[in-house]
Amino acid sequence: MAKENTGQHQQTEARRKKLTLILGVSGLCILFYVLGAWQNNNVPASYSKMGCETKSNPSSSTSSSSSESLDFKSHNQDEFKETNQTIKYFEPCDLSLSEYTPCEDRQRGRKFDRNMMKYRERHCPSKDELLYCLIPPPPNYKIPFKWPQSRDYAWYGNIPHKELSVEKAVQNWIQVEGDRFRFPGGGTMFPRGADAYIDDIARLIPLTNGGIRTAIDTGCGVASFGAYLLKRDIMAVSFAPRDTHEAQVQFALERGVPAIIGIMGSRRLPYPARAFDLAHCSRCLIPWFKNDGLYLMEVDRVLRPGGYWILSGPPINWKQYWRGWERTEEDLKQEQDSIEDVAKSLCWKKVIEKGDLSIWQKPINHIECKKLKQNNKSPPICSSSDNADSAWYKDLEPCVTPLPNTNNPEESAGGALEDWPDRAFAVPPRIIRGTIQDINTEMFREDNEVWKERIAHYKKIVPELSRGRFRNIMDMNAYLGGFAASMLKYPSWVMNVVPVHAEKQTLGVIYERGLIGTYQDWCEGFSTYPRTYDMIHAGGLFTLYDNRCDLTLILLEMDRILRPEGTVVLRDNVEMLTKVEKIAKRMKWNTQIVDHEKGPYNPEKILVAVKTYWTGQPSNNSNNN
Repeated sequence: MAKENTGQHQQTEARRKKLTLILGVSGLCILFYVLGAWQNNNVPASYSKMGCETKSNPSSSTSSSSSESLDFKSHNQDEFKETNQTIKYFEPCDLSLSEYTPCEDRQRGRKFDRNMMKYRERHCPSKDELLYCLIPPPPNYKIPFKWPQSRDYAWYGNIPHKELSVEKAVQNWIQVEGDRFRFPGGGTMFPRGADAYIDDIARLIPLTNGGIRTAIDTGCGVASFGAYLLKRDIMAVSFAPRDTHEAQVQFALERGVPAIIGIMGSRRLPYPARAFDLAHCSRCLIPWFKNDGLYLMEVDRVLRPGGYWILSGPPINWKQYWRGWERTEEDLKQEQDSIEDVAKSLCWKKVIEKGDLSIWQKPINHIECKKLKQNNKSPPICSSSDNADSAWYKDLEPCVTPLPNTNNPEESAGGALEDWPDRAFAVPPRIIRGTIQDINTEMFREDNEVWKERIAHYKKIVPELSRGRFRNIMDMNAYLGGFAASMLKYPSWVMNVVPVHAEKQTLGVIYERGLIGTYQDWCEGFSTYPRTYDMIHAGGLFTLYDNRCDLTLILLEMDRILRPEGTVVLRDNVEMLTKVEKIAKRMKWNTQIVDHEKGPYNPEKILVAVKTYWTGQPSNNSNNN
């Protein structure tokens, strides 16, 4: 009996020791986990002044602790001084390249055919023309004005071109006032200002009830039309070529207005079908009546069902202006008749012509249009096998882009869109209809929730995000536009880029949300001027392009696009970000790798970087490219 009691006691004691050991080990594990998470997620409470020197032994660990803090505040600094001989920094390019646009280089463009403006389309550098240097800001570069002041003012030293202020003086495009430009809001066809011009349009069509959210402004000048649409919650993509009107798009972006270098030439515009609620041309000099109306067919492709096309300037109201336009009455009448005929062949309805404005509307579906095309097949409806969303280096076709089928004459083809602002988070029709493979309603809503959490995390690691520091933002791999949608509460806009190599081509979904964007191959340069974005965001981009092209060139292109003291936020696996960070340091960026919003055990990390402030040095033989 005693032996039995002794055995039971020993078993109890063993169990107690085992339990104590388990609890002790568990407690230690929890303690170390908490300490590790705290250390990895520790973000400086304040950001000290960003030094111009890269530390001699930079950390490339995946924790957020670093030997230097990132600074998101704006301040001009002296020239960058290299102190670390272990890092081979990229050299600045010659100052003559301070406005270099890789794929819109005018010298290279002269080699191409002038027919249909092909010489002003994208023509990217060959392998032996690629630049491995940093595009320098002009010597007197200053951090741009903050929005909304930037709508009306820009520093002359940032874009030292007075040509437009002289050439367009009487039209109030732009004026020079001391060390800055002022944008009075005028335009060739709106001498009373863009605000009054837009009010005139609003008297003719329902412009401000939320039904019109996305617009495209062709031949935009300095984008005053787009600038004043913003106060009416309409987001316009303004585009113009790099031509004799120097730096139109550069002025627009300096003002904080969405714009891109582009031209109506021989190729499709880089947007999906049914993208825009409104298209606008105010004396944009596009020959709408030539090539059998090919350019209006492209406008038709990118207009959503029920969308509007607005035309002002020649030939509209030619009876009043023909003498001033130095053209004959017969010539102008013939041009307008040709435009009217093309619009009819597209099944558009003319809404109104009043004063200097003429407005047409695209049908909401093609039920009646198909009947009309049985008798008049010029131009024909394009083949249904053609991908209407495909628009990267794709030639224009002389046919009408078919709308999705519907049997109800009152139904909007492809699905009706919610009015703005509900449109931003409503499930897009392309997803409801199942036209984006493997993306459904539930996944779309989950993505929105993910981005709420991510933006909350970004505000901790980039505090200036919510303080109006970043006006022009680019998302280089936008997916469903969740990042841009989550940023709507802040005074910024996002250019959503969908890489042509992305598995899911989702740019149509982004436009159905009332957001804007473009297609892009990141092995090539982007169609913008240097120093035009305050912040660049990209998730998984470098993994996507790892085996496609030189990642160094992608980072150098990001540096070209990014303004001095601009911020970059990259998401990717830790191995890729470590590789990227090494290149980024060679570009004089201050970098820091921090943990995923879910914590340190998620294999995806976030790299935050700030481009340092430096400027090019003037030389006797420096001329703008």
